[in-house]
Amino acid sequence: MTTRRITKIGVLSLGKTFGAIYAIMGFIFGAIMTLMSLGMGSLMGNEGALAGLLFGVGAIITVPIFYGILGFIGGIITALIYNVAAGFIGGLEIEVE
Repeated sequence: MTTRRITKIGVLSLGKTFGAIYAIMGFIFGAIMTLMSLGMGSLMGNEGALAGLLFGVGAIITVPIFYGILGFIGGIITALIYNVAAGFIGGLEIEVE
């Protein structure tokens, strides 16, 4: 085993990674919101079913985009903070084989 130290993280690299992970999570949450809105809308009759369908389709599209953007921004901020902290304390140690 060899110990290596991560002293710097690529800002855009972490931003893209976080953005992709959060977009996948947003898709899952959007799918859950879609199912819930369709179920609740169908309980309210025809008008509620249409509203539930529109809200559900909107959620499956907008939630992953929104989460992906927030994940990208959060990844950039995290990488910047890590790089500053690693400059003071030396970085994160990992063991590789």
